[in-house]
Amino acid sequence: MTKIDLIGMTLEAMQQLMVSVGEPNYRGNQLFTWVYKKRVDNLDQITVFSKDLRQQLAKKVDLELLDITKQQRSADGETTKFLFRLSDGAFVESVFMVDGKRRTVCISTQVGCALGCKFCATGKMGLLRNLSTGEMVGQLLTILKMLEVEATNLVLMGMGEPFLNYDNVKTACEIISHSDGIAIGKRKITVSTAGIVPGIKKFTDEQMGCKLAISLNAADNKTRSRLMPINRKYPLTELINAAKYYSAHSRHLFTFEYLMIAGVNDSIENARKLKKMLQGLRCKINIIPYNAVGEQWQPPREEQINRFITELLELKIIVSVRRSKGADIDAACGQLCHLSNQKKL
Repeated sequence: MTKIDLIGMTLEAMQQLMVSVGEPNYRGNQLFTWVYKKRVDNLDQITVFSKDLRQQLAKKVDLELLDITKQQRSADGETTKFLFRLSDGAFVESVFMVDGKRRTVCISTQVGCALGCKFCATGKMGLLRNLSTGEMVGQLLTILKMLEVEATNLVLMGMGEPFLNYDNVKTACEIISHSDGIAIGKRKITVSTAGIVPGIKKFTDEQMGCKLAISLNAADNKTRSRLMPINRKYPLTELINAAKYYSAHSRHLFTFEYLMIAGVNDSIENARKLKKMLQGLRCKINIIPYNAVGEQWQPPREEQINRFITELLELKIIVSVRRSKGADIDAACGQLCHLSNQKKL
């Protein structure tokens, strides 16, 4: 009989599990707390259960953290990258970042990615498969237990496109945000999309409650299609309309991520096009200087970033610059990749 993985099970599923072995409903609540809040990695550690119950559960379920194959720390000590080997031999990477009082974990949602964004190392891998809910939650749990820390923030910005694994991502966010478990509030969880328009609308309609970030990266279709092939399927008009739909149905701001590349999308003309396109839209803009992936492009000069931002400030919206952490260990935005995944599983 195939065992069930406890990590990735919702509270309701754990309640049903306990009822199925003849226990009262509240035992599921206890199990949920011990797995996600106390973070045990062995059923024998659940001391509120009798030995007989633990043995009975051991026949039905597995409780194991992910296998860390490699761990790298940046020179400044603020970023740690983890390479996880999954049960089928696939690999994914996750990142833990410290910024003042913020402790952020960036997790992956897929093994590889099908979208092929030209600035992203993950896109060079292609898509192997979606991650399960347990594999997503497992990345976070394993990092927190290994480093003996609590996370203040979670971003689903690692390998993969979250909205192409929507259901598993939604369930993972529900588990992670639950107050009896890991308890990272939904407003501290950010889901980042390359611009999957149906996903944005579904995210809006279902009121998932997490923050939304959209990778924009250009203000004209020619440039965006060059950088992000997904733009050919969901061009800027459709994407902006989806963003307006979110804005009209949510009291929260969303963020446009703008990866700035020297000579590609960093000119004043680009800034003016962006300003015109976003006129009247409730949002934030996050400028991310390009992190080198190969030798095709270069990051913009500091003075060019400043000129670009000055132009955008006329919109009277929040414009910030995100300095990616961990570039020296290939842990910055767009750098996550593991070439051994390119072999067939």
